[in-house]
Amino acid sequence: TENQQLFSLTAAFAVRLSGTKYGCGIGGCGACTVMISTYEPTSKKIMHYPANSCLLPICSLHSSAVTTVEGVGSTKTRVHPIQERLAKCHGSQCGFCTPGMVMSMYALLRNHPEPSMEQITAALDGNLCRCTGYRPIIDTYKSFTGVGRKTNRSPFSKVSTNFECSMHSGLCNPEEFQPVDPTQEFIFPPELMRMAQEQQKRTLVFRGERTTWISPTNLRELLELKAMYPKAPLIVGNTSVGLEMKRDGVHHPVFIHPTRIPDLHVVSNTNNGLVIGAACSLAQLRDILMKVVPELPEEKTKIFRALLQQLKTLAGEQIRSLASLGGHIVSRGSTWDLNPVLAVGNSVLSLASKDGTRQIPLNDQFLAGYENADLKPKEIIVSVFIPYSKKDDFVSAFRQAERRRNAVSVVNSGMRVLFKPNTDIIMDMNILYGGTGPITVSARKSCQRLIGRQWNEQMLDEACKLVLGEISLSPSAPGGKVEYRRTLLVSFLFKFYLEVLYGLNKMVSGFPLLVDNALPISVLSLGYHILIKQDVDPVQPPQDPVGRPIMHQSGVKHATGEAVYCNDIRAVDEELFLAVVTSSRAHAKIVTYYLNITPLPYTVTVHLYVLGVLQVICVGQIVCAVVAESAVQAKQGVEKMKIEYEDLEPILTIEDAIKHNSYFGKEKKIEQGNIEEGFKSADEIIEGEIHIGGQEHFYLETNSVLVVPRGEDNEMDVHVSTQDAARVQEFVALALDVQSSKIMCHTKRVGGAFGGKITKPAIFAVVAAVAANKTGRPIRFTLERDEDMLITGGRHPFFGKYKVGFTNDGRITAADIEPYINAGCTLDDSEMVIEYVVLKTDNAYKIPNLRIRGRACKTNLPSNTAFRGFGFPQSGLFTESWITTVATQTGLPQEKIREINMYKEVNLTPFKEELDATNLVKCWKECMEKSEYYSRKTAVEEFNKQNYWKKKGIAIIPMKFSVGFNATQYHQAAALVHIYTDGSVLVTHGGIELGQGIHTKMLQIASRELKVPLSYVHFCETSTITVPNAIVTAGSIGSDVNGKAVQNACQILRKRLEPIINKNPEGKWEDWITEAYDQSVSLSATGYFRGYMVNMNWDTGEGQAFPYFVFGAACSEVEIDCLTGDHKNIRTDIVMDACFSINPAVDIGQIEGAFVQGVGLYTMEEIKFSPEGEQYTLGPDTYKIPAVCDIPEQFRVYLLPNSRNPIAIYSAKGIGEAGLFLGCSVFFAIWDAVAAVRKERGLTGTFTLNSPLTIERIRMACADNFTEMVRLDDHNGLFWPWNL
Repeated sequence: TENQQLFSLTAAFAVRLSGTKYGCGIGGCGACTVMISTYEPTSKKIMHYPANSCLLPICSLHSSAVTTVEGVGSTKTRVHPIQERLAKCHGSQCGFCTPGMVMSMYALLRNHPEPSMEQITAALDGNLCRCTGYRPIIDTYKSFTGVGRKTNRSPFSKVSTNFECSMHSGLCNPEEFQPVDPTQEFIFPPELMRMAQEQQKRTLVFRGERTTWISPTNLRELLELKAMYPKAPLIVGNTSVGLEMKRDGVHHPVFIHPTRIPDLHVVSNTNNGLVIGAACSLAQLRDILMKVVPELPEEKTKIFRALLQQLKTLAGEQIRSLASLGGHIVSRGSTWDLNPVLAVGNSVLSLASKDGTRQIPLNDQFLAGYENADLKPKEIIVSVFIPYSKKDDFVSAFRQAERRRNAVSVVNSGMRVLFKPNTDIIMDMNILYGGTGPITVSARKSCQRLIGRQWNEQMLDEACKLVLGEISLSPSAPGGKVEYRRTLLVSFLFKFYLEVLYGLNKMVSGFPLLVDNALPISVLSLGYHILIKQDVDPVQPPQDPVGRPIMHQSGVKHATGEAVYCNDIRAVDEELFLAVVTSSRAHAKIVTYYLNITPLPYTVTVHLYVLGVLQVICVGQIVCAVVAESAVQAKQGVEKMKIEYEDLEPILTIEDAIKHNSYFGKEKKIEQGNIEEGFKSADEIIEGEIHIGGQEHFYLETNSVLVVPRGEDNEMDVHVSTQDAARVQEFVALALDVQSSKIMCHTKRVGGAFGGKITKPAIFAVVAAVAANKTGRPIRFTLERDEDMLITGGRHPFFGKYKVGFTNDGRITAADIEPYINAGCTLDDSEMVIEYVVLKTDNAYKIPNLRIRGRACKTNLPSNTAFRGFGFPQSGLFTESWITTVATQTGLPQEKIREINMYKEVNLTPFKEELDATNLVKCWKECMEKSEYYSRKTAVEEFNKQNYWKKKGIAIIPMKFSVGFNATQYHQAAALVHIYTDGSVLVTHGGIELGQGIHTKMLQIASRELKVPLSYVHFCETSTITVPNAIVTAGSIGSDVNGKAVQNACQILRKRLEPIINKNPEGKWEDWITEAYDQSVSLSATGYFRGYMVNMNWDTGEGQAFPYFVFGAACSEVEIDCLTGDHKNIRTDIVMDACFSINPAVDIGQIEGAFVQGVGLYTMEEIKFSPEGEQYTLGPDTYKIPAVCDIPEQFRVYLLPNSRNPIAIYSAKGIGEAGLFLGCSVFFAIWDAVAAVRKERGLTGTFTLNSPLTIERIRMACADNFTEMVRLDDHNGLFWPWNL
């Protein structure tokens, strides 16, 4: 409990401000961002910086001002321009990340009132969003830049001209924005200034039961404390020690907080270099270097520029603002990016202890922790000396991470070479690598052997062999990627060779010119974004909001932090907290388990609830639950739970399941034409297979439930973050053996779901409800990020086999397809997912002879579940992969193969459903034209001819996406609409707000149907009390079917009011309602929609499986670094057949967000399991979703004009999921670039790229001499791989 108080700002502040969100607990997502303001009494300067509150020790904030999102602005006082613009530019969807986004920008504006775009993107490095795709957030914040501002504008001008030029969409109106006025911001509290001044010389001590926090004021006192407590950690930013405590349960009796000591903040220029105090933050170091570099001769700044290069991508701004230079150095993480550069730059550490001072080199021996080169227990680092570089010095820094920013390096390096003056003879050389093991290592022996050599290809060849021989990496090394990491060793060395060669060319006359450009791909430079929205009918009344880009109903509340999520609900009297014990084995019998609470240092009242589990079938299976008076006590109780297992043989992969015939359900099969005849008529036949990895939902709000017994008649309120409240109600009622009518489920909003909160929340609700029933007290149960990722499963991993026949002109005559999905340990939604995989495998192509046979594999992994797209993202990528292979085999362009085989006009699908493909062809042609595909393809080819180590690729992909479910009952919906006597309207329906704007659309529909202003209509919450038996909000049809129900209810009410309106047509709405009440006309109505009529007969393989189809196309262009596997998304054009959008701002946001989520699925999000079935990727540090740096530099979305969907409300279409698949256009653009590399290197013929197409897979597919150098043999099967 004490550590929780000292070390968690979000948990310890009892001020009841819920705007700051708890997303991951390790400083990796930015949801908990706040602004810290401090006053330095000596310089009399006030500093503002963003920080992750989940890592901030409370004690470190003494005399600091903490600004949360509530302090920036609120609807009760004044909405800040940041909040207003973010809401009006549609920069929030689920809204859970939005307070953090606001705070990151707010802290930036307090320091830089007119920031550059580079500063804005840097400020957002540490903020993740899973919904929006970042484009509207970037566009919003672009309005605060000073670039392009007219000189005659006021400093409080509403918006910069460059922003006006970038907003071609009309989705928001910059002229409506209120001006930014810095004079209206809160001042730093004078009382805190006085406190800082008065306590400048006073030691601060905070004592708990087991922990003491000491903040000294001078160096002498610090050294005495260190002598007294040599094992006590020095904490500045808590970014390292804090993680150890949270993850590993490390306990320290004493903490020393040295940030008030001036000696540790020194910054001075000497004749030989810079001296930087050890307590300076990494953000301060960056700012210092950015100021110093332009002021010094270029030859002196090579080390500084290498450090700056690493600082720009290291962590997020929140971590950079907290983490200190000294902490970065002394923690010596192998993947810490600055240490190799500081070491090769011959930096020196100034140390001090009670016994005196000394200096030691920051070198490889220090980084390895050698005793004779390390700090002594009583010593501290006071400052770091970073020397100037010399004229004949060359210094470079390299890193490659799974994401371009805010991701720990896979491998990093610092390299330096010193030449004899005016020659290319090596006089000294130093190379260090991080990421190859637990410590940063030096290629010291290799460098020694190269001294005296000339800088030429012979030297390079020998250097590569020497380095690979000296830097070893076990085939079973933790982290995997062994061949890739070894490749980076020599790839970085080659890049260094070319950079130095380029520099020598400028310095030494007559030196060979640099022919090939292998310098790093530039970091993201956000260009402009074009969104083309639809126009409403000119005769449509201005009051009618349908078809207009109405702001999200909760947009402003998202931005102010006033939007309430499940875990934001105020504490309920006598509530208890629940935590779960999960299995650590993939397949085992439980022998025994017991709770041992005696080691706990304080009295704890805990209740243990055993769930009757005798055998576990996956790691992460819930075994039992612990209930206690606080969340911390419950979690500590979980840690004291002891379980003994008897291991059983697990099945983990699809291949294992096939081998053991381990499946759920029967084979799903559809077939058309004659497969055998189709293959006979083919000129060529190819066979192959592809693997597609799973995907974590990574919704920002983890699963959360609050169960409150009502105290009579077994009634219970269940507040739950779910997509399916009716399922939660049903499961809880069954578990408690009560009627469903006594279980009231409530969901105000959900902080992201994407399919992951359909089946799982019911399980968590049942566990909490059982505990609430047993104790008679309210139970709060919120999963930590790692628990959520461990327990809930995700998108199904996929394995597909294909046999495809085609003619020489590219026409596919036959395809025999076998798709498999890894369902995990229980059925969940997997049977429906494999059905959808089978039904959607054809994507946009008419294959005359086609057979698809699919199976859901039963394994001992956590049960996988629904995920946005529901099987189509896997089956669609699989199909496009063999389409691409056909193109390679025939030598024809990929777009020609796609066009030749595409559905055209009216057709039948393989399961005999009628399909009108007119809009598919229109989307394809429109995308071709809008993207300027052919001219850009020519430009790509020209670029590739000129560049050997960088390549570009371009691809255009069509899409046929089927909306809804293949059963009519899943399309029914109900709504309840009340009109009150003051004329206000309350709408309730069965749909749940997940960020997709369903409530906003329902209010628009009610406004149109009742013919009242939008401001009259309100939505409260989704509840099983008001709308029973609601279907799950999923399948892209939530707005469709609930909209029909709301429309029905409103039309009933309007019809009742018609006689009154006809009698007084000039009257006001309020008059009509008053008259209706006086005439005893019911002002409440239930609306109902029976559902779209669909059916699918799996016995015959035929049916009307889906209500309708959404068509689209996307063209993407990328650039890859052939030496590292890095890639940059240059441009994406999307054309989507949304028909008549009820709210184009919401729908375009859905398209963009889904697309970026698809880019994550196909290019970077990789789930890793151990050979024993334990998941490694359990948080934002190990699992990387796209960030701001990953979106296309140019992002254009077009809605297909003049399109209608007669069966849906207002001729709209559900597009919540369709855009995700279009993310594969980036995958195939990378494939195109890789194909160019392989062709240039003589690697002809077909090849396969599995998904996700990570940096590792891209690099290893770009085969060259370096990849051949590092190939591993199988060691006769003697090593145990780190991951599956």
